[in-house]
Amino acid sequence: MKSLVLCAFVAAAGVVVNALATPQIVQKAEDVKLLRYESNNDGLGTYSFAYDQSDSSKRNEEGELKNAGTDNAFVAVKGSFTWKAPDNSYHTINYVADENGYHPSIETGLVGTPPPEIAALYGF
Repeated sequence: MKSLVLCAFVAAAGVVVNALATPQIVQKAEDVKLLRYESNNDGLGTYSFAYDQSDSSKRNEEGELKNAGTDNAFVAVKGSFTWKAPDNSYHTINYVADENGYHPSIETGLVGTPPPEIAALYGF
């Protein structure tokens, strides 16, 4: 009987610990709306697309066929995507993919209203 009570206690403690460790969801995925979408494709290797979503995420990309009609033909791509983290910081990945490989660069920064203590330092 003691081992049954002990097992029940351990199971209950595990549920509580798991619930506390679960990250909080800031916005449900089903709440995100598509605000803007653009797409162009010539069917010959040149394309572009862009979209913005209500959760402040956005993406754009364009590709262009290079060396068309040769054995060295490829689509050179450049673009970026941005998302807003739970701490209100924005993260952007800019990238280029071409004959020299894939080259990303990362930007991170806070955007929006600073906390009152910081705003007071800058006279806001």
